[in-house]
Amino acid sequence: MSTSPRNAAIQAVATEAEGLAALLQSLEADLGHQIERAVDMVRNAKGRVIVSGMGKSGHIGRKIAATMASTGTPAMFVHPAEASHGDLGMITDADVVMLLSNSGESAELRDILTYCARFSVPMIAITSKPNSTLGQAADIVLQLPNAKEACPNGQAPTTSTLLQLALGDGFAMALLQARGFSADDFRNFHPGGKLGARIKHAYDIMHHDQELPLVREDTSLHDTIRALSERAFGCVGVTNAEGALSGVITDGDIRRNLTRDFAQLNASDIMSKKPVTVPGDMLAAEVIELINNKRITAVFVVDANGKPLGLIHIHDLLREGVS
Repeated sequence: MSTSPRNAAIQAVATEAEGLAALLQSLEADLGHQIERAVDMVRNAKGRVIVSGMGKSGHIGRKIAATMASTGTPAMFVHPAEASHGDLGMITDADVVMLLSNSGESAELRDILTYCARFSVPMIAITSKPNSTLGQAADIVLQLPNAKEACPNGQAPTTSTLLQLALGDGFAMALLQARGFSADDFRNFHPGGKLGARIKHAYDIMHHDQELPLVREDTSLHDTIRALSERAFGCVGVTNAEGALSGVITDGDIRRNLTRDFAQLNASDIMSKKPVTVPGDMLAAEVIELINNKRITAVFVVDANGKPLGLIHIHDLLREGVS
């Protein structure tokens, strides 16, 4: 009796989840110690991490190299077949080589193994077979659990490649933390796209100088409304005698006071005190989260003394691709 597509997918994911659970258990034991050794090896190397693998392991290796490179660890992928035809010259004795093979017996890796042994290039192996050719040649073995493949025939690399990927991500994150890689560093490597937008700072996005809708506390309400209308941000900031932001007036504040005599009112009479503000170095992703949580449409950027430096409207964040 055949299994339904839905049940087949559920069974595959369940099998892979069991593999991940086994990997986590290994990391809490000896594999965790080997990760620490591997991190020290990479941090002490003067060169890059050269990643290689054949077939599905190669695809995973490319991703691992890309993740390391984007998180502060110089890395590149070298295809084992191309390595045998000249690309071994890309590997120097200042590098660390990371080789992926679940069985540890990929014939295509042997030229790299020989080359690394000849020139004393340190090697890290990711394999489930520590006694394999790869495992015995490596300086450090990151042993994967011998988990069941999600393929019902036990042939297609599924669980094994998932574990390679998860371990590679864990290793990259361990390196990231060991290097003290910060959000600012991350921004340098990800200037474009949605990710680049989210790690911009408030001062990169804010309106400033003459664009700022500001009035003093003693500004008449008529002049305040004019300032609010001219800037079209839906709000105006109110400053005290020291120039610090003491309040904010929104379109809603105006509507709530329509029954009062505007000619007798100043900005301080209707402003909302203790306005929500952000520092200039707050990440754009944090700004939009704050705006959403507070259910407001704009926020002022202030300095350490509470003086307004700029204003960010939710439309600015959406235009930048922050969401």
